Amino acid sequence: MTSRPYPRWISRLFILCMTALALTGMMQMPLAKRYALTEIPGLAWTGDFYAVHRLHYVFGAALLFLAALVAVNWLLEWKDRLVLTRLGLARAAVLAGLLASGGLRVYRNLPGVTLPPEAILAIEWTHLILAMAMGVLALTALVRKCSAYARWK
Repeated sequence: MTSRPYPRWISRLFILCMTALALTGMMQMPLAKRYALTEIPGLAWTGDFYAVHRLHYVFGAALLFLAALVAVNWLLEWKDRLVLTRLGLARAAVLAGLLASGGLRVYRNLPGVTLPPEAILAIEWTHLILAMAMGVLALTALVRKCSAYARWK
């Protein structure tokens, strides 16, 4: 058996998706122009809200695919061999909340969908707080040197 209980490419793709989502999520706020990132050669696109928004959706779709792939593998084969770590369980719960709140954000952006301002505010703040919580949990796992979500039973 290898030391990692699941394929390395899953971890790499997850890290890529989460990093890209964090960056594109921050760039949807006017941070790129405010901090002159758009003046750096090759980074002018970071100031284009619609381009960054589309990229966020692309990486969100990739994360949904990866989450579905891991969930199916967990149900079909990994649940008998692996157990979630405590940090893995916390990060999985936050990830589920991020996916749900992200889905609600996509829904509210559809044409013809009108939600009360309080609901929009709740969706936005929930998504932002969960994104920050995921970052804190990831840093905690890195500092503790226990970044794996699961371990062998």
